[in-house]
Amino acid sequence: MKIVEKNEGPKIPYSVDGTRVTFSDDLTINLASREQDWPVHIDICFDEDRALVIGAAAGRAYVAQFDIPARRYTEEEVDGEMQRIPLPLDMDTVTLTLWAIE
Repeated sequence: MKIVEKNEGPKIPYSVDGTRVTFSDDLTINLASREQDWPVHIDICFDEDRALVIGAAAGRAYVAQFDIPARRYTEEEVDGEMQRIPLPLDMDTVTLTLWAIE
């Protein structure tokens, strides 16, 4: 995963287990389940009570953002026909942008 620090200051602690990212042992998001046939952007924010939420509409302050590229495919012949088979999410292609938290 590519890490970008948006600004200076302490960042939220996080851990990665496969395609799952957990912030502060509080919010876990499975990035593979969010992957689509188009690029996906996900905002992680603090709400007014400093609880972690997904989406800027419910948030008050940015904590992190994910940018997931469009799903990739391979073509394989199945029963004499070519079919597009989705490849597993490559976490090296995902960008995690971290914002300073107060």
